[in-house]
Amino acid sequence: MKNVLIVSASPRRGGNCDLLCDQFAKGAREAGHTVEIVYLQNQKINYCLGCGGCYPNHACVQQDGMAPLLDKLVIADVIVLATPVYFYSMSGQLKTFIDRTVPRYTELVNKDFYFILTAADKDRENLKRTVESLRGFTEDCLEDAHEKGIIYGVGAWQKGEIVETPAFKEAYLAGKNC
Repeated sequence: MKNVLIVSASPRRGGNCDLLCDQFAKGAREAGHTVEIVYLQNQKINYCLGCGGCYPNHACVQQDGMAPLLDKLVIADVIVLATPVYFYSMSGQLKTFIDRTVPRYTELVNKDFYFILTAADKDRENLKRTVESLRGFTEDCLEDAHEKGIIYGVGAWQKGEIVETPAFKEAYLAGKNC
């Protein structure tokens, strides 16, 4: 049994990104894993100040909602980073979340990662910049990170359209097989 943490960075609750997160979670739970979904829109997370105050003790000087999320990241075996793609990049919510891992990112060792991306654009090739940004975090900054899969939720603009795309089933299967 694995501990699965799904981080949804959509500002729109119940939108296409969240629907794919729900499907991943459903599959993972059915496979017997422990699953938690964190909706960043419900969290109070400030921007990184770049102050270096976290260097001595691995704790951020800001008192907001990030400290408990860092604890969740550290104990997770599988981390799903999910974001809508706006103007060919991850949402600001996910970028802020990633930036705020600085105090403890060196503890994110030997983690399996999945990326869930949603976009109105139908061409997954246009999401490669977003994928490369996510890989910049996981591959270049984390020790022994394993990219296990990418779910491309393309061609879905309106809320709920994602259920008619192949990504809906792919998210479920990825969760089931994580």
